[in-house]
Amino acid sequence: MTKDVETSGQEFSNKDYHDPPPAPLIDPDELTQWSLYRAIIAEFIATLLFLYITVLTVIGYKSQSDTDPCGGVGILGIAWAFGGMIFILVYCTAGISGGHINPAVTFGLFLARKVSLVRALMYMIAQCLGAICGVGLVKAFQSSLYNRYGGGANELAVGYNKGVGLGAEIIGTFVLVYTVFSATDPKRNARDSHVPWMFWVGPFIGAAIAAFYHQYILRAAAIKALGSFRSNA
Repeated sequence: MTKDVETSGQEFSNKDYHDPPPAPLIDPDELTQWSLYRAIIAEFIATLLFLYITVLTVIGYKSQSDTDPCGGVGILGIAWAFGGMIFILVYCTAGISGGHINPAVTFGLFLARKVSLVRALMYMIAQCLGAICGVGLVKAFQSSLYNRYGGGANELAVGYNKGVGLGAEIIGTFVLVYTVFSATDPKRNARDSHVPWMFWVGPFIGAAIAAFYHQYILRAAAIKALGSFRSNA
């Protein structure tokens, strides 16, 4: 029994990843560091840009689809606008603020003790102010379309009640925050660094595509083989 405990303790001490200590609930020293305020500015600007681009996309789509049902970017284009902006903004701000850009993400990370209470509150305030300013810019530049389409605000589709809408929001936010936790898990990053599968799979897939392209597209081997088969028949 003692040996088992010692063995498990040795494995724990020799793990190839390091879990950061839980963030303190309140850290007064954090308020004296420029890195905190730089992160707050990054969250404000990122949320401003996110709302500005996405709300403009929604309003533009509604405006174009009114005159032409098949016009505009469509639902898929709106999804690309949201996803593309999140990808770009998280990439730009992850090293500065963590790339939260969403009060729900900040709240989840606070509950997991990844950020302090002070940082979480200031992030949420910056995100809300950034969202207000981003939508304000849309209203300033496109006031008529903004007022006509209600600012592109979310609303329940016909045939769905509030309970269904609440459930959809809960599930969607769960997927979002769970993805953030998984992507930032130090154990996952350590595991991936020791399993370079992409350096095996990638070259073989690339080689197969190159062989197919050369033989069957450039050299038209399939057409030649089919012609030879027909002539023999």
